[in-house]
Amino acid sequence: MPSIVCISPVDGREVVRRAASSTAEIGSAIAAARKAQAEWRRVPVAERGRILSKAVDAMLAMRDAIAPELAWQMGRPVRYGGNELNGFEERARHMIAIAESALANIVPEPKAGFRRYVAREPIGIVLTVAPWNYPYLTAVNSVVPALMAGNAVILKHAAQTLLVGDRFQAAMDKAGLPKGLFRTLTLTHDDTTELIGSGAVDQVCFTGSVGAGKAIERAAAGTFAGVGLELGGKDPAYVRPDVDLAHAVENIVDGAYFNSGQCCCGIERVYVHAGVYDTFVDRFVDLTKQYVLDDPLDPDTTLGPMAQPRLAATVREHIGEALHKGAKALIDTKPFARDRAGSTYVAPQALVDVDHSMKVMMDETFGPVVGIMKVKDDAEAVRLMNDSPYGLTASIWTRDMDAAERIGGEIETGTVYMNRCDYLDPGLAWTGVKDTGRGATLSRVGYESLTRPKSYHLREV
Repeated sequence: MPSIVCISPVDGREVVRRAASSTAEIGSAIAAARKAQAEWRRVPVAERGRILSKAVDAMLAMRDAIAPELAWQMGRPVRYGGNELNGFEERARHMIAIAESALANIVPEPKAGFRRYVAREPIGIVLTVAPWNYPYLTAVNSVVPALMAGNAVILKHAAQTLLVGDRFQAAMDKAGLPKGLFRTLTLTHDDTTELIGSGAVDQVCFTGSVGAGKAIERAAAGTFAGVGLELGGKDPAYVRPDVDLAHAVENIVDGAYFNSGQCCCGIERVYVHAGVYDTFVDRFVDLTKQYVLDDPLDPDTTLGPMAQPRLAATVREHIGEALHKGAKALIDTKPFARDRAGSTYVAPQALVDVDHSMKVMMDETFGPVVGIMKVKDDAEAVRLMNDSPYGLTASIWTRDMDAAERIGGEIETGTVYMNRCDYLDPGLAWTGVKDTGRGATLSRVGYESLTRPKSYHLREV
């Protein structure tokens, strides 16, 4: 039986090793989920909410243990680790609160002699395939609303964050969720695609790479299962001349380097109007130099290691290619003693004199580096922001809300931000365009892919 292993980016030690779930275990979990779901779908929405609220409480009670666990598993500094549960709670509570309304019948205009409505029916078994970079936030986007909608859930968590799957299971079990309704399985990539291709699940919710998303689509072909994909990103920021510069610098720096740049909607490229370019760059560099790259278990550390050596290698390769093509690095990495070739520890970097021939401006880097380009006006900024195979979020930094709305209408993206970035509002749909994927989670819209419409056309005689 193959093993799934989590190797810590902190020091290379083995954090946890698990035998992959056997074929028999997978089959048993699916059978139990089908049985439990048949009963759960009849439980009133309010009662589902009561039970899942207890699961949220149970997860929050583990906060003190979760922060160091995350540091060991994927490198996020302990000073930030527990904060992920704040977003977990916000999203879970919101999706529980809106469930009654979002799942209510859709009733058309009255028609004499008829009762007509569209009901929202659960689809059955939802498979959530979660990533390691925000292991609680990404999973909760589908897990809680899927259960609220009356479905069963199978959770396959990333090898890098295996212990997060255990935490979800413990919270659901403590809340008293019916046995078999929620199950965490330890699956290999092959087991995952085989399960999807078997037709045993009814909806797949995946967050990860474009390549893996394509593999999931291929596996699901012909099963008629729904597939929701949140894939790559290369999220841009545009700084207009009327910007509140101090606010923009502080937040764009954080948006670029938080979680060592390993954020789905982190800032990877910045376009700055010529009128404020020089001042913006100077302040950006000054603030970036203040990061402390060190052991994530140290409370003074503000930048931890990247999750895996191969991810750090990609960042260094993108920086090297850009420098070879004429880019200029603004951050002296020597003071960041942990940054060494082959290490998971990567110093923050800002590059200027960049262009769209460089990987650092076009490919998903997913690390602590950002390219900064000067633009002459809104039109040039929009053209460059749209010159990307991805479209998850885009942020506009300005004092003019009407301008932000107008510019946002021209950007090919799933979410438009003004004067903020790297945040998911659970009241809004989380979605993307182009190679970022398809489908949506969160908000009322998020319930649509987790249910199917069933029409009732009842006639009096």
